[in-house]
Amino acid sequence: MRIGIVAGEPSGDVLGADLIGELRRRHPQAEIYGIGGPRMLAAGCRSLFPMEKLAVMGLTEVLPHLWEILGIRKALLRHFIANPPDVFIGVDAPSFNTGLELQLRRRGIKTVHYVSPSVWAWRSYRVKKIAQAVDHMLTLFPFEAQFYAQQGMQVTFVGHPLANAIALEDQQAQARRSLQLAADAQVVAILPGSRFSEINYLLPDFLRTARHCRNEIPQLVFLVAAAHAGASQRISELAAQYAPDLTLRVLVDHTHEVMAAADIVLLASGTATLEAMLLKRPMVVAYRVSRLTAWIARRLLHIDRFALPNLLAGEMLVPEFIQDQIDPRPMAEKVLYFLHSDAERQRLRSRFSAIHQQLRCDASSKAADAVLALAAAR
Repeated sequence: MRIGIVAGEPSGDVLGADLIGELRRRHPQAEIYGIGGPRMLAAGCRSLFPMEKLAVMGLTEVLPHLWEILGIRKALLRHFIANPPDVFIGVDAPSFNTGLELQLRRRGIKTVHYVSPSVWAWRSYRVKKIAQAVDHMLTLFPFEAQFYAQQGMQVTFVGHPLANAIALEDQQAQARRSLQLAADAQVVAILPGSRFSEINYLLPDFLRTARHCRNEIPQLVFLVAAAHAGASQRISELAAQYAPDLTLRVLVDHTHEVMAAADIVLLASGTATLEAMLLKRPMVVAYRVSRLTAWIARRLLHIDRFALPNLLAGEMLVPEFIQDQIDPRPMAEKVLYFLHSDAERQRLRSRFSAIHQQLRCDASSKAADAVLALAAAR
C-alpha cells in the first residue's frame, strides 16, 4: 500500500504522526511519503521537502514565500503522478493542500482531508472547491461535521487525538514535580506561538501583561514555552527588550508540562488553546496578524468568537483579545481574576471536562478506518 500525506505545521505533524502510527500498525509495509515534520518522520513518513517551508501564516505574510511554496506544490504533484498513492491525505494546511488534492483527484487519486478548513468561520465560498477536491473530510470537532454534511460531502467526525492522549485527571502535581516547581506556587504559563511572526506580534504585550500581574502578586512564577531553539532565542531577545526586570523561565519543547503546571495560561490562539482546555486550565487568548491581513479577514469573517474552547462550548468561556483589542492592562485583569477566583476555576474545569469527554473518540483509529476504506474502494 502507498499513502501520500502532507502536513504544513507542527500541529499537523502531531496529527499526521498519530495517524501514520495507526496505519502502520495495520499495514506495517505501507509506503508513506510526502511532507512531514520530525514526528511524522519518526513514525515512518519519507518527507520530500522540509515541512518548515510551508509553515507561513497570514494572507499577506505568505507573499514573500509564495513562489517557493507553489514550486514545492508543483514538484509534489509531479512526484505523486509519477508514483501514485492509493490515497492521499492532506493534513490541515488548506491553502496548500486543497489545490494539490484537486489536481490529484482529477487524476483518479482518492483524497482525504484531515482537519476541516475553517470555512464555517470565514471565506465560506471555499466549500465548493473543497467539495471538488476532497473525497472524504475528517473533522476534529462535531460542529464541523454538521456543516459538511449539510453541504452534501462525505464526512466523519473523528474527535481529536489530544483528547485521548491527555488524561481526564488533573496533571498539575506531576508536572510541577517534573519542572521542579513548588506545589503551592502561583504559576502563569505564557505561550506566544510557534511561528516567529506570532512571537513578534504577541510576546511584547504578553510580557507587559506579566509585569502588571507581577506588580499585583510579586511571588508569581512565569514559565514561557518555546516550540524550538530558535523561538527560545527570539523570546529571550524580546524579554530583554520589553521586560528586563521580569524573571522568566523559558523551556524548549516542554509545552505540555508548562501548561499542566500552570494555574492559568496566557497564549496565542490555535491548537494550544485546545491542549490548555483538555488540561482544564483557565486561559486568556489573544491573536494578532498584520494590519492588512486583519483588514481583509474582517470582511470575510462570519463568527463572533475565535478561541477553540468558546467555539466548542457555543459561548464565551474564556476571554479573547484580537488585534487592537490586545491591551496588557485588561488582559492582566483577566489573568488576576482567574488567579483569585477558585469558584471560576472550578466552573471552567467542569465545562472543560464535559468537552474533553465529547472529543475522546480514538481519533487516529477512526481516521485510519476512513482512509483505508477509501483506499480499498479505489
